[in-house]
Amino acid sequence: MAGKAGQIIPRGERTWLVRVFMGRDSESGKHKYVNKTIHGTQRNAQAYLSRSQRDRDLGVFFEPSRISLDGYLDKWLETAAKPKLRAKTHRDYEALLRRYVRPALGCRPASKIEPLEIQGLYANMQERGLSAPFTHAVLRAALHQAVKWKLIPQNPALSVDLPKQAKGEIQVLNPQQARDFLKEAAQDPYHVFFAVALTTGMRPSEYLALKWPDVSFSKGTVSIARTLEPIKGGGWRFADTKRARSRRLVKLQASVLKLLADYRDAQVRDRDLSNGDVAAADLIFVNSSGNPLNERNLVQRNFQVILERAKLPRIRLYDLRHTAATVALGAGVPAKALLISRLALPPQGFRSRS
Repeated sequence: MAGKAGQIIPRGERTWLVRVFMGRDSESGKHKYVNKTIHGTQRNAQAYLSRSQRDRDLGVFFEPSRISLDGYLDKWLETAAKPKLRAKTHRDYEALLRRYVRPALGCRPASKIEPLEIQGLYANMQERGLSAPFTHAVLRAALHQAVKWKLIPQNPALSVDLPKQAKGEIQVLNPQQARDFLKEAAQDPYHVFFAVALTTGMRPSEYLALKWPDVSFSKGTVSIARTLEPIKGGGWRFADTKRARSRRLVKLQASVLKLLADYRDAQVRDRDLSNGDVAAADLIFVNSSGNPLNERNLVQRNFQVILERAKLPRIRLYDLRHTAATVALGAGVPAKALLISRLALPPQGFRSRS
């Protein structure tokens, strides 16, 4: 079958080359076609040609881009994702795509990626003990933008089912382990830092960004107003909280408030204000140079050492946030109050109500 309307050309058993006529080239006057290989019957090929001609006449048909998935992801990360994401989230997206998606699909033309290929990627991740939902969310968002930019006709990730994941338990310390942690942490130069982390339920990026004006010693509260995030290649900067509702007041235990007061006095006495970034002048937690603490270094050199000395499970620094919530509930803090205000643990410590 041939003609200006289009062509269907046999290319082997149950394989057809469908050519959709798109008009004449403005310079050469030659016919322009969009080619698509269809596997199946001739009826399948004819259905695709008819559908494409209808879309062409409606002005909604477009030629799928030949850009590779690698090339497209580079453009998407830089022009669509970066302006909307926090720097850390953007780095997480970049790393995730580099580790899992690009090795498997990066060389493929973005317009030719099939749902089955994505399904295979997720199955492979599951076999390696990796979780696919976050990868799926990022890839789906990237391909959704490709559809909006008219680089691909449809989003193949929408037709993929996620493998069933075994629910992993969140790692937390029980009340006795929490006491053991604080007892061992008391010997660490950053013991006040770890006391705040364990008793307030803040995110690491939040307590790393705390400034002295955020603390109200008269009211016994601390205000969460910003986060601290590292900059790729070195350096740091303040950023907005993860969500608008993350800006909040947190009640401090009396014992933690006393630790902070003593720590402030010692810092005023010993800190050399000529060192460090001017922007870090009011920060509560700084290193010996007067700059913000590096979370990775703190975890390796202090946090994991404390856990090991106290013979505690190897958890993440972020898991102290979950520990705070779990121990507070065990101590009798109502769940509703915990969710609304992120109340700190009771001043009496980790003693449950009888």
